[in-house]
Amino acid sequence: MKTIIAATAVLASLAGASSAFAIQPIPGSITYGGHQAQLEKSPVGSNFFHTFYGPNGEEVREIYKVNADHTVELVSRAVATDK
Repeated sequence: MKTIIAATAVLASLAGASSAFAIQPIPGSITYGGHQAQLEKSPVGSNFFHTFYGPNGEEVREIYKVNADHTVELVSRAVATDK
């Protein structure tokens, strides 16, 4: 019984941790400021790129995933360097 309780506690903490490590939108991101974009014609599970210039003038490349409800989720971000 103690093992089941411990396993449940571990699973619950891991589920909460995934949102804690989520990439936060920055100015220029599609989902910045709580905006929730919906792509009605895009296939669920597909990915798309969004490129823009960030707050410091650097080129930012983001990857978004289309969720089952056709909202988008930020899954990756990279800042381009000229070096």
